[in-house]
Amino acid sequence: MEPSVVSEITEHEEYMDCVRDILCHPVFQSMDQYIQHGTTTCKTHCMQVSYLGYKLCKQLGGNWRSAARAGLLHDLFLYDWHTHAKETGQYFHGFTHPKAALANADRYFRLTGEERMIILRHMWPLTLVPPTSRAGYAVTCADKYCSTVETTARFKHWIRMCLFAQPARR
Repeated sequence: MEPSVVSEITEHEEYMDCVRDILCHPVFQSMDQYIQHGTTTCKTHCMQVSYLGYKLCKQLGGNWRSAARAGLLHDLFLYDWHTHAKETGQYFHGFTHPKAALANADRYFRLTGEERMIILRHMWPLTLVPPTSRAGYAVTCADKYCSTVETTARFKHWIRMCLFAQPARR
């Protein structure tokens, strides 16, 4: 996560007031050991999704508190998904991790019903049941956006070179 984003998040008092307990929890901190997309850790990914979901909800009129908290917990599956299938025989991480994340979130944090639904349905449309609230859609959209940016970040230079390189002059 870029230092400017971290600074923006930690200096935003309203946001921090509703997520501080999660951010400081050792289980949430442990997500730093797992890579999520590209070189982005699961912890950083969840922080970015949470903050973007919060900001979207402020614009859309949704429950920004639920978006912020569920955004931090939406990928609390606590394993390396790159090796999980080989180690356990459990395939289809994209379909199954929302339930694992919800079970862990319920184990360590007090959640509202809306927060549970946001975590459980954030992989829509891959999972067939859509979100049920504006906050759910905000987190789902924030997750798709952040995942795309994180996954394609390492290709940014290559893409620029391919699309914008000037042909050699003779």
